[in-house]
Amino acid sequence: MFKYLKNDIPASIVVFFVALPLCLGIALASDAPPLSGLISGIIGGVVVGSISKSKIGVSGPAAGLAAIVASAIATLGSFELFLSAVVLAGVIQILFGVLRMGVIGYYFPNSVIKGMLTGIGIIIILKQIPHFFGYDTEAEGADSFIEKSGENTFSAIAHVIDNITLGSLIIAALGLIIILFWDNILSKKHFFFKTIQGSLIAVVVGTILQIIFSSTSDFSIDGMHLVQVPVPDSISEFGNFLSFPDFSQIFTIELFTIAFTLALVASLETLLSVEATDKLDPEKNITPTNRELFAQGFGNIASGLIGGLPITQVIVRSSANVQSNAKTKMSAILHGLFLLISVLAIPTVLNHIPKSVLASILIVVGFKLAKPSLFKKMFSLGWTQFLPFIVTVVVIVFTNLLYGIFTGLAIGFVVVLIKNYQNSIFLHKIEDEKTNLVQMTFAEEISFLNKAAIQKELFSLPENTKLELDIRKTTYLDYDIVEILEDFIIQAKNKNISIHLKSERGIVDNPKSFIEFFKLKKQSI
Repeated sequence: MFKYLKNDIPASIVVFFVALPLCLGIALASDAPPLSGLISGIIGGVVVGSISKSKIGVSGPAAGLAAIVASAIATLGSFELFLSAVVLAGVIQILFGVLRMGVIGYYFPNSVIKGMLTGIGIIIILKQIPHFFGYDTEAEGADSFIEKSGENTFSAIAHVIDNITLGSLIIAALGLIIILFWDNILSKKHFFFKTIQGSLIAVVVGTILQIIFSSTSDFSIDGMHLVQVPVPDSISEFGNFLSFPDFSQIFTIELFTIAFTLALVASLETLLSVEATDKLDPEKNITPTNRELFAQGFGNIASGLIGGLPITQVIVRSSANVQSNAKTKMSAILHGLFLLISVLAIPTVLNHIPKSVLASILIVVGFKLAKPSLFKKMFSLGWTQFLPFIVTVVVIVFTNLLYGIFTGLAIGFVVVLIKNYQNSIFLHKIEDEKTNLVQMTFAEEISFLNKAAIQKELFSLPENTKLELDIRKTTYLDYDIVEILEDFIIQAKNKNISIHLKSERGIVDNPKSFIEFFKLKKQSI
């Protein structure tokens, strides 16, 4: 794990700067104390990061839970009672892990997962545009179309032109230029520029400029446009900012209902993020989902006990981690430690960071999640992939993340029914231990509902296996399964597994790409 510190330390710093305003903003959007967001960010990094087996996933407070949290605090009447619900939610998540409910994550269609990633990318860009220009009426981290201020995503952008903060705009534009120039040009020139992330340089330059601008009237930036971390007079006083759970109503139906809702929604968001993050992972590692539910459960217990918000694995931070070339979970752990150290030691320094320079970082993250080329690719795969994808994107942008995911899932299942994908016998397997030969024969129709079983069979193959994969009788192979086969190529190379593929397109040994192979025309008999 320490072998890749040269990758993980720079990545953790970028994730730290992404997480800092989101933790504060999500707490504000949840009607909770500002420190509660930072506490959950710290616990998500250090506690969940340590227990989880996800190599690149990052956990913390989630914008998708903000509305539920705000409603729960209002219903229960106090933040301390709400904290007891967070603790109970953690216990329920551990129970979900015991019951092995993590398998649910494997049944989300890839088209919906890609739609979720793209929708989040677009939301990040749209929500950060006002902050980029220094128009900070909405908290960082908000993801709902209708904002608490009464505006919506697009009306807030429209009002930017009349509310530009010149100093913020200059810093944001310079930060964006630095990041793009660093990532696209300098990083290809010398190893140093790969080790130090452009995002870090942008933040340092932006903070220095903000301090310089503070002595001028034209470019001065007000406190509302800067990061706002609570500042204690001493470390001992820091304890006064903490809140602790009130367990007096722990056995009431009302509190249990809130706890179960938090556990269920947080678990679904986590499983979706795990699936999405594993898709982004260049090394195609597979995260054990039941272990992840355990980790999240323990994280929420710890967070609730010391005054933090509910925790999930979060795709924005996780994708920033991937884009920054993180290799192990040390990056997630270190980002949590950086949050802790900075809040304790240098809160006044953090409060000089302009929100606009952090917006420039997030806009780059958002664009990498929602590249225009992905729309073209999904369209080319046909309506069965494109329809759930585009519906998920549109609903996320015009409502919120949860509505988008569930709508996309509903469309995905309708597509399954229309195409009659399901088949009760989808895989026939024969093993010969003497020759290390494993023969797998796919049935006529394979849907994304078969993802979990096929992925389990392929990725559990031992080293030096000779895999004979027969798909000659398969008339329909869902694209989700094709992507699993594509990801398996990397694992096969790492485990010295040879692949002998039999299909109507021909017989191939160790195909370089299953995606390209299935584009070939079937051979006539």
